[in-house]
Amino acid sequence: MKLFKILIVCTAFLAVSTWAGASTLEDVKAQGYIKVGVNGGVFGFSMPDDKGEWKGLDVDTAKAIAAAVFGDASRIKFSALTAVQRLPALQSKEIDVLCRNTTQTLSRETKSGLNFAQANYYDGQGFLIAKKLGVKSAKELGGATVCVLPGTTTEMNAADYFRTNGMKWSPVVIENTAELNKAFFAGRCDVLTSDASQLAAQRSVAPNPNDYELLPEIISKEPLAPVVRHGDDQWFDIVNWAVMALIQAEEFGITSKNVDEMLNSKNPGIQRFLGVTPGMGGNLGLDEKWAYNIVKQVGNYGEIFDRNIGPDTPLALQRGLNALWTEGGLMYASPIR
Repeated sequence: MKLFKILIVCTAFLAVSTWAGASTLEDVKAQGYIKVGVNGGVFGFSMPDDKGEWKGLDVDTAKAIAAAVFGDASRIKFSALTAVQRLPALQSKEIDVLCRNTTQTLSRETKSGLNFAQANYYDGQGFLIAKKLGVKSAKELGGATVCVLPGTTTEMNAADYFRTNGMKWSPVVIENTAELNKAFFAGRCDVLTSDASQLAAQRSVAPNPNDYELLPEIISKEPLAPVVRHGDDQWFDIVNWAVMALIQAEEFGITSKNVDEMLNSKNPGIQRFLGVTPGMGGNLGLDEKWAYNIVKQVGNYGEIFDRNIGPDTPLALQRGLNALWTEGGLMYASPIR
């Protein structure tokens, strides 16, 4: 009987150990690709083009993770998720990482059991209106109907803003981003509220973009970042440092065009970063060329910003808070050493 009890305890211990040791990296390698949750309808961040190819800042962030893990930025399967679907999809392991303009908050990192990596875009919530409304400030929006996504920090921020300023409002809540935008541009609501970057994106694809304007007020802080589940430190490290690598590459002046030349740099930091001096890849459980592959295949942070949402795109966004720390922004990579 004593031996039988010992066997039961040992079996239970092995079962728990096996479950606890489950690795997202191992699962990802076994399936051969990364399952990534994205927003299906935000131009410049994550949206399929006319050929069905996914493009955007969040898409390129996901590609950077795939390049680090597989040495191949194309090893991704994208799933378009609504704001309501996104967190449950990650929690239930339908996806491996969420790259979907999601704001880091205390409750999401605690109650929801999630970890946010380094922010890939610092944003703030704003208001988009039709110019014919004649409004010049968000404080003139008392009594307005407001299009807003449910299950978002946006909805809560808007409620807080109107309450704080003693104004009534009528929310028009639609779960799907594309349908919400259609409702606004069809005149079903006076105002569309969301992150300012998304409002710029929606205005850029409006039937008549010049008929709409962003009000000057920014009413919140919205650090947007890739998200993973609690409990897998290695996977969090990989996602976190993949974003850091994009930022650090820009700081080093390493681009997709000169990365091969930079392999000959005498700078010890660049040698460690590009895997010429081994160690950093091994620390992550990846190939030593993990950062090289990111820059070679995806570019640095400045490159992905400029091609997706920068001044020469329809969004025409300036770097602002998303400039490097050396240029007055918040983009700051911890030392890769």
